[in-house]
Amino acid sequence: MDFSEWHKISERKLFGNDYWEYKLDVFRVGEGEAKEYHYVHTPGSTMVVPLISDDKFILLKQFRYLNNRYSIEFPAGGTKKELTQKENAVKELREETGYSAKEIFEIGYFNPYNGVTDELCHVFVAKELYPSPLKPDDTEEFEILELTAAQIDALIASNEIWDGMTIASWFIFKTKTNLK
Repeated sequence: MDFSEWHKISERKLFGNDYWEYKLDVFRVGEGEAKEYHYVHTPGSTMVVPLISDDKFILLKQFRYLNNRYSIEFPAGGTKKELTQKENAVKELREETGYSAKEIFEIGYFNPYNGVTDELCHVFVAKELYPSPLKPDDTEEFEILELTAAQIDALIASNEIWDGMTIASWFIFKTKTNLK
């Protein structure tokens, strides 16, 4: 199947902060009329799967304002422009869990909502954890959970873990590590 090529005519930033910009592009598909595309542009985000042992992981329980409920998630956050994805993963791990890792490496990435954002979330694994806390952001409060793979799977199946980024990261982790 041949797809018509999209041609950007213009791009305008409507609003922005340290983590993202709200943009409006004007584009044309093939020879068609000009159309608008609204989206969120980001320098990306990171999510970290921290291993305590071969079958125990750190997750966080935190309040999510937009859904007005608590969420169980892996440590994660938007990447500021001045940080690399790996530097951001280390920072988020330290801020949200109080740990750093002797070994931290990327295992994949995904787009959390490809019709609305160009963001890529880079997934990291952290091993050999040791205490190294950083102060979290003012709006962040966390309950640290230590869960097995079976517990994580059960919480996803029961919708107690409902965060799409955590579910995607868990799938990537299980696929790349052959965890059953």
